[in-house]
Amino acid sequence: MADPRARRRLAAIAVADVVGYSRLMEIDEAGTLATLKERRKAILDPVLRVHDGRVVKTMGDGVLMEFASAVNAVAAALELQEKMAEANAVPSAHQRILLRIGINLGDLIGEGTDVYGDCVNVAARLEALADPGGICVSAKVRDETLGRLALAFEDLGEQPLKNIGNPVRVFRIVVGTPAVAVEPSLSLPDKPSIAVLPFTNMSGEPDQRYFSDGITEDIITELSRSRSLFVIARNSSFQYRDKAMDVRRIASDLGVRYVVEGSVRKLGSRIRITAQLIDAISGNHLWSERFDRDIGELFDVQDELTQIIVATIAGRLEDAEIRIATSKRTGSVPAYDCLLRGVQHLRSYGPDENRQARELFEKAVALDPQYGLAHAYLALSLIVENRYGAAPDAIKERALDIALEAVRMDPLEGRCHAFLGQIYRFCGQWDQAISHLERGVELNPNDSTSISHLGGVLGIAGCPEQGIEVIRRAIRLDPYVNFAWAALAICLYLVNRYDEALAASRKLGRGKTVWQMAREAACLAQLGRLDEARAQAAEVLSRKPDFSVQAELPQYKRPADAEHLRQGLLNAGLPD
Repeated sequence: MADPRARRRLAAIAVADVVGYSRLMEIDEAGTLATLKERRKAILDPVLRVHDGRVVKTMGDGVLMEFASAVNAVAAALELQEKMAEANAVPSAHQRILLRIGINLGDLIGEGTDVYGDCVNVAARLEALADPGGICVSAKVRDETLGRLALAFEDLGEQPLKNIGNPVRVFRIVVGTPAVAVEPSLSLPDKPSIAVLPFTNMSGEPDQRYFSDGITEDIITELSRSRSLFVIARNSSFQYRDKAMDVRRIASDLGVRYVVEGSVRKLGSRIRITAQLIDAISGNHLWSERFDRDIGELFDVQDELTQIIVATIAGRLEDAEIRIATSKRTGSVPAYDCLLRGVQHLRSYGPDENRQARELFEKAVALDPQYGLAHAYLALSLIVENRYGAAPDAIKERALDIALEAVRMDPLEGRCHAFLGQIYRFCGQWDQAISHLERGVELNPNDSTSISHLGGVLGIAGCPEQGIEVIRRAIRLDPYVNFAWAALAICLYLVNRYDEALAASRKLGRGKTVWQMAREAACLAQLGRLDEARAQAAEVLSRKPDFSVQAELPQYKRPADAEHLRQGLLNAGLPD
């Protein structure tokens, strides 16, 4: 039976997002949060009242708004951008807030106070196409406002939008004054900086995307080993998959000078990889190449690509670093294929996905018993499949044995050490966990995931301030990685910075785990916002009716830290 609260209606949806939010938070986290709160009260809320709009919800650094008409939505967006530009005439960097806004008109589903549907999804994609301080709209919105508002539109043509079946015709609103100039979202590091965008799967089969993703990730990993480079992590680069955006804007958002993009075409026993290196400041193509090889030569092609890119942007590197970057890889393409498929499943979450990941890693190990990284992933998947710290002792012991074997096989592979460190963490062996995570980061200093895990372990092992510092390094490399924000929330809670912990957790969006939702309830309770805390606790129990604080409380080295979290959860109304 349909939910009686769910209703279809025609409405205009506007999505606004803060440009360079991560940079602003890095400069002055408390000041940025205070400025955003003040701007909503002084600018956004009055604009919405005038134009009969409402805030549906906030999403980290963004806001979703609903209007009864496209005319109201566009008029509100124009006034919002104008008033934000006026408010930006301030000296402090964290007080200069630039927005991108996307607007769409269409049929949507209303459920309670929330809204869903393609209309909402398209608006979010349009926002990503807008310039800082600018507005992009769909053809429907342009048609509805023609003759009603004195506007000029620039036709950007039909644009393919992520997860939207058909291309959408997009228009940019041209205002009378030029857009506010904006510096790069992040300042450039003091060494050559690079982002490798996800290579396009040209095989004609969507289920082969794991292969092009794997190629991209391996290039990122190999480049990351060089201490001469600043390499943006995989999660941040992959945010730009299928987005029709200029590479100069991507580079500005990520704070890098160089961008690599390319494609992979796999046809039978042959593989073609194309790649190009772009200087995003000048827009010049520094290098491009096409590699046509038998698939058995895949690893030679990857090595060649990596070394050419490194040589082009950073000059000569130490021979030892290059040897490390190309050593200890499996010679078995089928084993490598199983590893890539397993990683894809492991990132998808869910019991069935975790089981399939473990089975594929087992197959990779069977195909190449000396493949250290496959052993490491197998060990990690055993812990993940069996609920991390709640895994039976026999599973923990088996995972630990396999992970130790992985490190013995490949002592220079940072991920082997990092995964071993994670397993030691769930076994409650804190010193060993920190030691191996530090070694993993030492071997691969741009691996934001390992850095995030190191920061998280430092926090729960009794060093939360140090953990916060480490995690912020990871977020600079990869502002989109969910685990870094989750780990930051854990550490901030431990030092009683509940407002900041809540803000960090809310960066996770709607895909939070039950425990992440519960921790938000604890933050709200500690802040004295008990009505919100109890509403959040009710949501936790709706997701997991048998939730019990004592049964599922995470493991901490210091009993006082566990009790600190327990009290927050109980104050929120969660059952002990």
